[in-house]
Amino acid sequence: MIQSTAAKKPQHDRTAVDSGSDRLSSVKPFMTPSKVRLFDNDATRGVLIQALVLAAFLFGAWYLFSNAANNLDRLGMHFGFDFLQVTAGFNISWSVIPYDSSMTYWRVFAVGVLNTLVLSALVIFVGTILGTFVGILRLSNNPLISQFARWYVEVVRNVPLLIQVIFWFTVVFSTLPAPRKSYSLADVFFLNNRGFYIPTVDLSISWWWIMLALGVCGASLWGIVKWTKRVKRQSGRRLVGFYAALLLWSAVVLSLTVFLSQWMSWNVPVLKGFNFREGAFLPASFGAAFVAMTVYRSAAIAETVRAGMQSIDRGQHEAAFTIGFSRFQSLRLILIPQAIRAIIPPMTNSWLAATKDSSLAVAIGFPELVSVFMQTSINQTGRALEIIAMVMGFYIVISFVISYLLNKYNDHVQYKVR
Repeated sequence: MIQSTAAKKPQHDRTAVDSGSDRLSSVKPFMTPSKVRLFDNDATRGVLIQALVLAAFLFGAWYLFSNAANNLDRLGMHFGFDFLQVTAGFNISWSVIPYDSSMTYWRVFAVGVLNTLVLSALVIFVGTILGTFVGILRLSNNPLISQFARWYVEVVRNVPLLIQVIFWFTVVFSTLPAPRKSYSLADVFFLNNRGFYIPTVDLSISWWWIMLALGVCGASLWGIVKWTKRVKRQSGRRLVGFYAALLLWSAVVLSLTVFLSQWMSWNVPVLKGFNFREGAFLPASFGAAFVAMTVYRSAAIAETVRAGMQSIDRGQHEAAFTIGFSRFQSLRLILIPQAIRAIIPPMTNSWLAATKDSSLAVAIGFPELVSVFMQTSINQTGRALEIIAMVMGFYIVISFVISYLLNKYNDHVQYKVR
């Protein structure tokens, strides 16, 4: 009996194993990768979650705007952008593009946008150059230079920008002499308390020909530089042909300029009565806003550059001097190319802030977007919701564009890890 029981036990175990294997085989098709459930895939789950968040955001925005529109209808006010086709009926003191009071509010919006972009672009360009220079000076071995740069940053950065804008306008630009006693340079450029007057060029041909000529000259110069860099990278030396090509390019540009000059004529500012006529001018409010914003933004950029430069190991400096590089060569060829990887991310914030800070120029009467569209246009039309939405949309779009471009450049200069 004992033997028979022992003999039957393995058979019972095999039966259990067989039944277990049958159950596993029946479950197996559901565990194969081809049958994975939808939300078990991280990429698919991420896309669905982002789509749901976007849908919720759009629904919330639609609900808010529709609710506001219904409330306006109950108050007898119409919601819409049809007012943009109505004649504005007011003048703007300065604009990049032609404008007069017979134009529509669309034109007013375009004038405000372009004035804002011109001011912001100049502040970003000059402020970045000045801030980079000051940031490098802060790392100077000369204590006088480094302390001067430090105090420049500390003083400028800790005074509110609005106060600086008002200071430059009331204390500096408003105290310049009257037009009859203007500061002049070669009797061509004039500076007074009304603004800065410069000559312009009148063309008897289309501007498209000038743009085409500039494009061809720029593309050819870029090609020469790229060819020289490629040859130098392969051979380790710069060919004599580079200087010949550069000389030929200069001769072509000079010849093209002489050829196009027959359709050009200079329009120099001339004092007539109490003001200058002809030429073009930048108002004093533009000059005050530009100087104040550039100085203020350069202080923040200087700190960004200093931090980026100090993030490089000290051995890089020593190695550059050991192999005979001058300080300028070490900065241009070794230190700055490495520091740029740490500088670009915070630099993005400075550029975005420079664009949004342009709205402070309304305090001194510069006709930027907030001044001509959120003040004068709202007072005349009463379309506060529509106008504020358009202004907010403009700043959001510009911020997205700047962020996208700098992020793409940041990805380009970062180390590629495989």
